[in-house]
Amino acid sequence: MGVNAQKAAKHFAITSTELKNSTILHMTDLLLNRKAEIINANALDISAGKEAGLSGARIDRLTLDQSRLEEIVENLRDVTNLPDPVGEVFDEKTLPNGLRVHKQRVPLGVLGVIYEARPNVTLDIAGLGIKTGNAVILRGSGETINSNRALIAVIQESLIQSGLPMEVVQFVDDPDRERVVELIRLHQYIDMLIPRGGAALHKFCRENSSIPVITGGIGICHLFVDQSVDTDAAIRVIQNAKVQRPTVCNSLDTVLIHQAIAEEFLPLLVDRLVESDVTFRADESALPYLVAANEGAKVKDLHPAVVPAEPDDFDIEWLSLILGLKVVEDLDEAIKHIARHSTGHSDGILTRSDENARKFIAAVDSAAVYVNASTRFTDGGQFGLGAEVAISTQRLHARGPMGLRELTTYKWVVEGDYHVRG
Repeated sequence: MGVNAQKAAKHFAITSTELKNSTILHMTDLLLNRKAEIINANALDISAGKEAGLSGARIDRLTLDQSRLEEIVENLRDVTNLPDPVGEVFDEKTLPNGLRVHKQRVPLGVLGVIYEARPNVTLDIAGLGIKTGNAVILRGSGETINSNRALIAVIQESLIQSGLPMEVVQFVDDPDRERVVELIRLHQYIDMLIPRGGAALHKFCRENSSIPVITGGIGICHLFVDQSVDTDAAIRVIQNAKVQRPTVCNSLDTVLIHQAIAEEFLPLLVDRLVESDVTFRADESALPYLVAANEGAKVKDLHPAVVPAEPDDFDIEWLSLILGLKVVEDLDEAIKHIARHSTGHSDGILTRSDENARKFIAAVDSAAVYVNASTRFTDGGQFGLGAEVAISTQRLHARGPMGLRELTTYKWVVEGDYHVRG
Protein backbone atom coordinates (compact mmCIF):
# COMPACT_ATOMS: atom_id res chain seq x y z
CA MET A 1 0.00 0.00 0.00
CA GLY A 2 2.88 2.35 0.76
CA VAL A 3 4.51 1.73 -2.60
CA ASN A 4 1.23 2.23 -4.44
CA ALA A 5 0.43 5.41 -2.48
CA GLN A 6 3.81 6.89 -3.29
CA LYS A 7 3.38 6.15 -6.99
CA ALA A 8 -0.12 7.60 -6.98
CA ALA A 9 1.07 10.73 -5.16
CA LYS A 10 3.69 11.48 -7.81
CA HIS A 11 1.07 11.19 -10.56
CA PHE A 12 -1.52 13.06 -8.56
CA ALA A 13 0.69 16.04 -7.67
CA ILE A 14 0.39 17.44 -11.20
CA THR A 15 -3.36 16.88 -11.59
CA SER A 16 -5.33 19.98 -12.54
CA THR A 17 -7.55 21.81 -10.08
CA GLU A 18 -10.53 21.25 -12.40
CA LEU A 19 -10.11 17.48 -12.35
CA LYS A 20 -9.63 17.39 -8.58
CA ASN A 21 -12.78 19.45 -8.04
CA SER A 22 -14.86 17.39 -10.44
CA THR A 23 -13.73 14.21 -8.67
CA ILE A 24 -14.88 15.56 -5.32
CA LEU A 25 -18.23 16.66 -6.78
CA HIS A 26 -18.70 13.24 -8.36
CA MET A 27 -17.99 11.71 -4.96
CA THR A 28 -20.61 13.88 -3.25
CA ASP A 29 -23.24 12.93 -5.82
CA LEU A 30 -22.45 9.27 -5.34
CA LEU A 31 -22.62 9.61 -1.55
CA LEU A 32 -26.14 10.99 -1.77
CA ASN A 33 -27.19 8.33 -4.27
CA ARG A 34 -25.98 5.63 -1.88
CA LYS A 35 -26.93 7.24 1.41
CA ALA A 36 -29.34 4.43 2.31
CA GLU A 37 -26.61 1.86 1.81
CA ILE A 38 -24.14 3.93 3.84
CA ILE A 39 -26.58 4.57 6.70
CA ASN A 40 -27.47 0.86 6.83
CA ALA A 41 -23.79 -0.04 7.06
CA ASN A 42 -23.37 2.53 9.84
CA ALA A 43 -26.34 1.04 11.69
CA LEU A 44 -24.50 -2.30 11.81
CA ASP A 45 -21.52 -0.56 13.45
CA ILE A 46 -23.75 1.26 15.95
CA SER A 47 -25.52 -1.96 16.90
CA ALA A 48 -22.21 -3.77 17.38
CA GLY A 49 -20.87 -0.82 19.37
CA LYS A 50 -23.80 -0.83 21.75
CA GLU A 51 -23.44 -4.58 22.26
CA ALA A 52 -19.74 -4.03 23.00
CA GLY A 53 -20.63 -1.44 25.64
CA LEU A 54 -19.20 1.64 23.90
CA SER A 55 -19.82 4.90 25.76
CA GLY A 56 -22.51 7.33 24.67
CA ALA A 57 -19.84 9.76 23.50
CA ARG A 58 -18.23 7.10 21.32
CA ILE A 59 -21.57 6.01 19.88
CA ASP A 60 -22.30 9.64 19.02
CA ARG A 61 -18.98 9.98 17.18
CA LEU A 62 -19.66 6.72 15.39
CA THR A 63 -23.10 7.80 14.17
CA LEU A 64 -23.49 8.79 10.51
CA ASP A 65 -27.16 9.56 9.95
CA GLN A 66 -28.75 11.37 7.01
CA SER A 67 -28.35 14.88 8.42
CA ARG A 68 -24.67 14.34 9.24
CA LEU A 69 -23.99 12.79 5.84
CA GLU A 70 -25.66 15.72 4.11
CA GLU A 71 -23.62 18.16 6.21
CA ILE A 72 -20.40 16.38 5.21
CA VAL A 73 -21.44 16.49 1.56
CA GLU A 74 -22.06 20.23 1.85
CA ASN A 75 -18.64 20.75 3.43
CA LEU A 76 -16.97 18.75 0.66
CA ARG A 77 -18.74 20.82 -1.98
CA ASP A 78 -17.52 23.93 -0.20
CA VAL A 79 -13.97 22.58 -0.56
CA THR A 80 -14.31 22.67 -4.35
CA ASN A 81 -15.10 26.39 -4.16
CA LEU A 82 -11.96 27.18 -2.19
CA PRO A 83 -8.72 28.22 -3.92
CA ASP A 84 -6.37 25.35 -4.67
CA PRO A 85 -3.19 26.02 -2.68
CA VAL A 86 -1.06 23.75 -4.88
CA GLY A 87 1.08 25.84 -7.19
CA GLU A 88 0.54 29.05 -5.21
CA VAL A 89 3.55 31.37 -5.54
CA PHE A 90 4.56 33.55 -2.59
CA ASP A 91 7.54 35.39 -1.06
CA GLU A 92 8.82 36.47 -4.46
CA LYS A 93 11.99 38.54 -4.61
CA THR A 94 14.83 39.41 -6.92
CA LEU A 95 18.29 39.17 -5.43
CA PRO A 96 21.03 41.79 -6.03
CA ASN A 97 22.72 39.38 -8.47
CA GLY A 98 19.55 39.16 -10.57
CA LEU A 99 18.34 35.73 -9.45
CA ARG A 100 14.56 35.56 -9.17
CA VAL A 101 13.45 33.52 -6.14
CA HIS A 102 10.05 32.46 -4.88
CA LYS A 103 8.33 29.75 -2.86
CA GLN A 104 5.74 27.50 -4.48
CA ARG A 105 3.24 25.31 -2.66
CA VAL A 106 3.34 21.57 -3.32
CA PRO A 107 1.50 18.58 -1.79
CA LEU A 108 3.00 16.93 1.28
CA GLY A 109 2.95 13.59 -0.55
CA VAL A 110 1.42 10.65 1.32
CA LEU A 111 -0.66 11.04 4.47
CA GLY A 112 -1.20 8.22 6.94
CA VAL A 113 -4.29 8.75 9.11
CA ILE A 114 -5.24 6.56 12.07
CA TYR A 115 -8.58 7.31 13.67
CA GLU A 116 -11.15 5.93 16.06
CA ALA A 117 -14.93 5.81 15.71
CA ARG A 118 -15.46 8.81 13.40
CA PRO A 119 -16.53 7.67 9.91
CA ASN A 120 -16.83 11.34 8.88
CA VAL A 121 -13.02 11.49 9.01
CA THR A 122 -12.90 9.06 6.08
CA LEU A 123 -14.73 11.54 3.87
CA ASP A 124 -13.14 14.73 5.20
CA ILE A 125 -9.61 13.47 4.68
CA ALA A 126 -10.37 11.93 1.31
CA GLY A 127 -11.81 15.22 0.07
CA LEU A 128 -8.99 17.37 1.43
CA GLY A 129 -6.38 14.90 0.19
CA ILE A 130 -7.84 14.94 -3.32
CA LYS A 131 -8.04 18.75 -3.42
CA THR A 132 -4.41 19.13 -2.31
CA GLY A 133 -2.95 16.38 -4.50
CA ASN A 134 -1.98 14.13 -1.60
CA ALA A 135 -2.36 10.37 -1.51
CA VAL A 136 -3.89 8.96 1.67
CA ILE A 137 -3.70 5.70 3.58
CA LEU A 138 -6.57 5.46 6.07
CA ARG A 139 -6.78 3.12 9.04
CA GLY A 140 -10.07 3.39 10.90
CA SER A 141 -10.89 1.44 14.04
CA GLY A 142 -12.67 -1.90 13.96
CA GLU A 143 -15.88 -0.41 15.31
CA THR A 144 -16.36 1.56 12.05
CA ILE A 145 -15.43 -1.23 9.65
CA ASN A 146 -18.82 -1.51 7.89
CA SER A 147 -19.24 2.26 7.54
CA ASN A 148 -15.74 2.70 6.18
CA ARG A 149 -16.07 -0.10 3.66
CA ALA A 150 -19.19 1.56 2.23
CA LEU A 151 -17.51 4.99 2.14
CA ILE A 152 -14.24 3.78 0.62
CA ALA A 153 -16.16 2.02 -2.15
CA VAL A 154 -17.75 5.36 -3.10
CA ILE A 155 -14.45 7.26 -2.91
CA GLN A 156 -12.48 4.80 -5.02
CA GLU A 157 -15.25 4.47 -7.60
CA SER A 158 -15.22 8.27 -7.96
CA LEU A 159 -11.45 8.26 -8.48
CA ILE A 160 -11.60 5.53 -11.10
CA GLN A 161 -14.46 7.17 -13.00
CA SER A 162 -12.49 10.43 -13.01
CA GLY A 163 -9.47 8.70 -14.54
CA LEU A 164 -7.35 8.92 -11.38
CA PRO A 165 -5.55 6.06 -9.61
CA MET A 166 -7.74 4.41 -6.98
CA GLU A 167 -4.59 4.22 -4.82
CA VAL A 168 -4.92 7.96 -4.19
CA VAL A 169 -7.15 6.89 -1.27
CA GLN A 170 -6.49 3.50 0.30
CA PHE A 171 -8.00 1.87 3.37
CA VAL A 172 -6.42 -0.67 5.70
CA ASP A 173 -9.34 -3.08 5.78
CA ASP A 174 -8.04 -5.04 8.75
CA PRO A 175 -8.89 -4.21 12.39
CA ASP A 176 -5.82 -6.05 13.73
CA ARG A 177 -3.77 -3.55 15.76
CA GLU A 178 -0.58 -4.98 14.30
CA ARG A 179 -1.48 -3.11 11.12
CA VAL A 180 -1.13 0.14 13.08
CA VAL A 181 2.38 -0.85 14.17
CA GLU A 182 3.32 -1.57 10.56
CA LEU A 183 1.75 1.64 9.28
CA ILE A 184 3.53 4.01 11.65
CA ARG A 185 6.93 2.67 10.59
CA LEU A 186 6.50 3.21 6.83
CA HIS A 187 8.68 6.34 6.89
CA GLN A 188 10.06 5.57 3.44
CA TYR A 189 6.57 5.89 1.94
CA ILE A 190 4.45 8.07 4.26
CA ASP A 191 5.34 11.74 4.74
CA MET A 192 3.06 12.68 7.66
CA LEU A 193 1.09 10.69 10.23
CA ILE A 194 -2.13 12.04 11.72
CA PRO A 195 -3.71 10.17 14.64
CA ARG A 196 -7.28 11.14 15.53
CA GLY A 197 -8.56 9.58 18.72
CA GLY A 198 -7.91 9.44 22.42
CA ALA A 199 -4.82 10.34 24.40
CA ALA A 200 -3.57 6.75 24.36
CA LEU A 201 -3.50 6.65 20.54
CA HIS A 202 -1.67 9.97 20.34
CA LYS A 203 0.89 8.89 22.92
CA PHE A 204 1.45 5.57 21.16
CA CYS A 205 2.06 7.27 17.80
CA ARG A 206 4.40 9.90 19.25
CA GLU A 207 6.49 7.29 21.02
CA ASN A 208 6.60 4.62 18.32
CA SER A 209 6.26 6.28 14.91
CA SER A 210 9.22 6.75 12.59
CA ILE A 211 7.09 9.23 10.62
CA PRO A 212 6.57 12.89 11.63
CA VAL A 213 3.35 13.02 13.70
CA ILE A 214 0.76 15.79 13.92
CA THR A 215 -1.15 15.41 17.20
CA GLY A 216 -4.17 17.23 18.53
CA GLY A 217 -7.90 16.92 18.80
CA ILE A 218 -7.85 16.34 22.55
CA GLY A 219 -9.54 19.36 24.08
CA ILE A 220 -9.75 20.36 27.72
CA CYS A 221 -11.38 23.68 26.92
CA HIS A 222 -11.96 26.67 29.22
CA LEU A 223 -13.97 29.87 29.37
CA PHE A 224 -13.07 32.59 31.89
CA VAL A 225 -15.96 34.80 33.00
CA ASP A 226 -14.53 38.24 33.79
CA GLN A 227 -16.09 40.59 36.34
CA SER A 228 -17.23 43.00 33.62
CA VAL A 229 -19.23 40.39 31.73
CA ASP A 230 -22.80 40.61 30.44
CA THR A 231 -24.31 37.84 32.58
CA ASP A 232 -27.14 36.67 30.31
CA ALA A 233 -24.96 36.73 27.21
CA ALA A 234 -22.17 34.85 28.99
CA ILE A 235 -24.51 32.10 30.17
CA ARG A 236 -25.83 31.66 26.61
CA VAL A 237 -22.28 31.22 25.32
CA ILE A 238 -21.38 28.75 28.08
CA GLN A 239 -24.55 26.75 27.46
CA ASN A 240 -23.79 26.51 23.75
CA ALA A 241 -20.17 25.53 24.36
CA LYS A 242 -21.19 22.77 26.77
CA VAL A 243 -24.54 21.52 25.49
CA GLN A 244 -24.69 22.00 21.72
CA ARG A 245 -22.62 18.83 21.16
CA PRO A 246 -20.87 17.70 24.32
CA THR A 247 -19.11 14.65 22.86
CA VAL A 248 -16.60 16.52 20.68
CA CYS A 249 -13.16 17.95 21.34
CA ASN A 250 -14.16 21.64 21.19
CA SER A 251 -16.92 21.33 23.79
CA LEU A 252 -16.42 23.18 27.06
CA ASP A 253 -14.93 21.41 30.10
CA THR A 254 -14.25 24.14 32.67
CA VAL A 255 -15.69 27.55 33.53
CA LEU A 256 -13.54 29.92 35.59
CA ILE A 257 -15.48 32.72 37.34
CA HIS A 258 -14.07 35.96 38.71
CA GLN A 259 -14.70 36.05 42.46
CA ALA A 260 -16.25 39.53 42.27
CA ILE A 261 -19.32 38.12 40.45
CA ALA A 262 -19.33 34.52 41.69
CA GLU A 263 -22.11 35.00 44.25
CA GLU A 264 -24.56 36.18 41.59
CA PHE A 265 -23.24 34.35 38.53
CA LEU A 266 -22.66 30.78 39.73
CA PRO A 267 -26.20 29.98 40.96
CA LEU A 268 -27.68 31.44 37.76
CA LEU A 269 -25.30 29.41 35.62
CA VAL A 270 -26.07 26.16 37.43
CA ASP A 271 -29.83 26.70 37.36
CA ARG A 272 -29.76 27.42 33.62
CA LEU A 273 -27.57 24.48 32.64
CA VAL A 274 -29.36 21.99 34.87
CA GLU A 275 -32.29 22.43 32.49
CA SER A 276 -30.07 20.79 29.85
CA ASP A 277 -29.10 17.92 32.20
CA VAL A 278 -25.62 19.28 32.91
CA THR A 279 -23.95 18.16 36.14
CA PHE A 280 -21.01 19.90 37.79
CA ARG A 281 -17.63 19.23 39.39
CA ALA A 282 -16.98 22.21 41.64
CA ASP A 283 -13.61 23.23 43.01
CA GLU A 284 -13.57 24.09 46.72
CA SER A 285 -13.41 27.76 45.70
CA ALA A 286 -16.86 27.44 44.08
CA LEU A 287 -18.60 25.32 46.72
CA PRO A 288 -19.60 28.17 49.08
CA TYR A 289 -21.66 29.76 46.29
CA LEU A 290 -23.56 26.56 45.50
CA VAL A 291 -24.90 25.44 48.87
CA ALA A 292 -28.50 25.63 50.02
CA ALA A 293 -29.73 28.98 51.25
CA ASN A 294 -30.15 27.88 54.88
CA GLU A 295 -27.78 29.33 57.45
CA GLY A 296 -24.76 27.18 58.29
CA ALA A 297 -25.11 25.01 55.16
CA LYS A 298 -22.50 22.29 54.72
CA VAL A 299 -21.15 20.44 51.65
CA LYS A 300 -24.02 17.96 52.09
CA ASP A 301 -26.39 20.85 51.27
CA LEU A 302 -24.92 21.37 47.80
CA HIS A 303 -27.15 21.84 44.79
CA PRO A 304 -28.12 18.27 43.78
CA ALA A 305 -26.39 18.64 40.39
CA VAL A 306 -23.09 19.65 42.00
CA VAL A 307 -20.42 17.43 43.53
CA PRO A 308 -17.01 18.48 44.89
CA ALA A 309 -14.27 18.11 42.29
CA GLU A 310 -11.67 15.38 42.69
CA PRO A 311 -7.98 16.36 42.40
CA ASP A 312 -7.70 15.21 38.77
CA ASP A 313 -11.09 16.43 37.51
CA PHE A 314 -9.67 19.54 35.87
CA ASP A 315 -7.42 17.35 33.70
CA ILE A 316 -10.29 15.34 32.20
CA GLU A 317 -11.78 15.88 28.76
CA TRP A 318 -15.35 15.09 29.78
CA LEU A 319 -16.97 14.50 26.37
CA SER A 320 -20.31 14.50 28.19
CA LEU A 321 -22.66 16.83 30.05
CA ILE A 322 -20.22 17.41 32.92
CA LEU A 323 -18.77 20.86 33.58
CA GLY A 324 -16.00 21.91 35.93
CA LEU A 325 -16.43 25.09 38.00
CA LYS A 326 -13.77 27.17 39.73
CA VAL A 327 -13.73 30.67 41.22
CA VAL A 328 -10.52 32.64 40.63
CA GLU A 329 -9.22 35.81 42.19
CA ASP A 330 -8.51 37.59 38.91
CA LEU A 331 -7.49 37.28 35.27
CA ASP A 332 -3.95 36.27 36.20
CA GLU A 333 -5.15 33.29 38.22
CA ALA A 334 -7.42 32.24 35.33
CA ILE A 335 -4.48 32.37 32.93
CA LYS A 336 -2.37 30.28 35.31
CA HIS A 337 -5.12 27.67 35.64
CA ILE A 338 -5.48 27.41 31.87
CA ALA A 339 -1.71 27.08 31.42
CA ARG A 340 -1.67 24.24 33.94
CA HIS A 341 -4.70 22.27 32.75
CA SER A 342 -5.47 23.17 29.11
CA THR A 343 -4.45 20.89 26.25
CA GLY A 344 -3.89 23.94 24.06
CA HIS A 345 -7.01 23.35 21.99
CA SER A 346 -9.63 26.11 22.56
CA ASP A 347 -9.82 28.57 25.45
CA GLY A 348 -11.65 31.87 25.80
CA ILE A 349 -12.63 34.90 27.85
CA LEU A 350 -16.07 36.46 28.30
CA THR A 351 -15.59 40.14 29.08
CA ARG A 352 -16.48 43.74 28.29
CA SER A 353 -12.89 44.85 28.92
CA ASP A 354 -10.77 45.34 25.80
CA GLU A 355 -7.67 45.49 27.98
CA ASN A 356 -8.41 42.12 29.61
CA ALA A 357 -9.26 40.60 26.24
CA ARG A 358 -5.92 41.71 24.79
CA LYS A 359 -4.03 40.38 27.81
CA PHE A 360 -5.84 37.03 27.59
CA ILE A 361 -5.08 36.70 23.88
CA ALA A 362 -1.40 37.46 24.47
CA ALA A 363 -0.99 35.17 27.48
CA VAL A 364 -3.01 32.07 26.55
CA ASP A 365 -1.07 29.83 24.17
CA SER A 366 -3.79 27.69 22.63
CA ALA A 367 -4.46 26.81 19.01
CA ALA A 368 -7.70 28.83 19.15
CA VAL A 369 -8.24 31.70 21.60
CA TYR A 370 -11.73 33.20 21.91
CA VAL A 371 -13.16 36.50 23.07
CA ASN A 372 -16.91 36.45 23.73
CA ALA A 373 -17.62 33.35 21.65
CA SER A 374 -18.28 29.64 22.11
CA THR A 375 -15.39 27.19 21.82
CA ARG A 376 -17.61 25.10 19.52
CA PHE A 377 -16.45 27.20 16.57
CA THR A 378 -13.04 25.50 16.44
CA ASP A 379 -13.85 23.52 13.33
CA GLY A 380 -12.64 23.54 9.75
CA GLY A 381 -16.10 24.16 8.32
CA GLN A 382 -16.83 26.97 10.78
CA PHE A 383 -13.48 28.63 10.06
CA GLY A 384 -14.17 28.67 6.32
CA LEU A 385 -11.80 25.81 5.49
CA GLY A 386 -14.56 23.61 4.07
CA ALA A 387 -13.49 20.62 6.15
CA GLU A 388 -10.53 19.63 8.27
CA VAL A 389 -8.11 16.74 8.47
CA ALA A 390 -7.46 17.31 12.18
CA ILE A 391 -7.18 20.01 14.83
CA SER A 392 -3.52 20.39 15.68
CA THR A 393 -2.46 21.53 19.13
CA GLN A 394 1.21 21.52 18.18
CA ARG A 395 3.40 24.48 17.31
CA LEU A 396 5.23 23.04 14.32
CA HIS A 397 3.85 23.25 10.77
CA ALA A 398 0.18 23.81 11.65
CA ARG A 399 -2.07 24.79 14.57
CA GLY A 400 -5.82 24.54 14.96
CA PRO A 401 -8.09 23.18 12.22
CA MET A 402 -5.96 21.81 9.38
CA GLY A 403 -7.49 22.56 6.01
CA LEU A 404 -6.09 22.72 2.50
CA ARG A 405 -3.07 24.94 3.04
CA GLU A 406 -1.96 22.90 6.07
CA LEU A 407 -1.71 19.82 3.82
CA THR A 408 0.93 21.43 1.65
CA THR A 409 4.57 22.31 1.99
CA TYR A 410 6.63 24.42 -0.41
CA LYS A 411 9.71 24.34 -2.53
CA TRP A 412 12.05 27.14 -3.50
CA VAL A 413 12.09 28.03 -7.18
CA VAL A 414 15.17 29.91 -8.40
CA GLU A 415 15.31 31.39 -11.91
CA GLY A 416 18.43 32.83 -13.40
CA ASP A 417 20.13 33.74 -16.67
CA TYR A 418 22.82 31.07 -16.57
CA HIS A 419 24.04 32.43 -13.26
CA VAL A 420 27.13 30.96 -11.59
CA ARG A 421 28.34 31.62 -8.09
CA GLY A 422 31.62 33.45 -7.78
